[in-house]
Amino acid sequence: MARRLLLLLVPATSLLAVIYVWPMLGLFRTAFKATTTSGAIVEGWSFSTWATILDDEFTLQLTLNSFRLALSSTLLALLLAYPLSLFLYRTQSRFRSLLIMVAIAPILVSSVVRMYGWLSILGDRGLFNSALLWLGVSETPLRIVYDWPGVIIGMAEVVMPYMVLTFLSGFGRLNPAIEEAARSLGATPFRAFWRVTLPLSMPAIVTAAGLGFVICMSAYVTPKLIGGGRVFVLSTEIFEQATTNTNIPAAAVLSLYMLTLLAGLLLIFGQAARRIKK
Repeated sequence: MARRLLLLLVPATSLLAVIYVWPMLGLFRTAFKATTTSGAIVEGWSFSTWATILDDEFTLQLTLNSFRLALSSTLLALLLAYPLSLFLYRTQSRFRSLLIMVAIAPILVSSVVRMYGWLSILGDRGLFNSALLWLGVSETPLRIVYDWPGVIIGMAEVVMPYMVLTFLSGFGRLNPAIEEAARSLGATPFRAFWRVTLPLSMPAIVTAAGLGFVICMSAYVTPKLIGGGRVFVLSTEIFEQATTNTNIPAAAVLSLYMLTLLAGLLLIFGQAARRIKK
């Protein structure tokens, strides 16, 4: 019986080895190569690319930019996704399933299409700035796209559906009877939320924050399109090194560097979620 179960794992394991493990081994090998001034890869093992990348102040700046983008977008997405998810979890409407589908529907649309949609909304002549100019709130268009504000807004919209799904699956600890007990003991709605609902939903918040942070940290499409080449993060630099500079070893080093950061972040968020559950 055990052998049969192991045989069932062979197809999936083989597929993962081909599409994930083998490319990762190639990436690891390429990271320990050096390049000539013409961009040709030198045979043999070398730590020179690692030393150059890790000793560069621009790498530190890219890391800080990536953390800035991830932190800002995650906080904005949490502020928007939490009340929406709480409403969807508690509503007794017969349209509840439809509302949930609408909330997570952006996942079904390409992120490239969604980013071009944000460009048409937040651009200098987009709907948002046109409304501000028409209302007389601003005399000149606000610079939102091709800068950090637009990228943060776009990334928050990208991760919101994932956070909604995480919240809906993590709100199982919320018990309406406990909130009703707090209200019956004289707690105001805000106090009942602050002392009962929020602490019980903290594991879901940490899990959603971890998922959103990692997605924002590794995002490429949004910083590239909405940033317009003016927002530099690790993912955009990896692309530039691999294509424009044709420095494949440098791109591999930055990729492994970012993967290490993401693995550490996942570990931290996972440990935090487990401690809160206890």
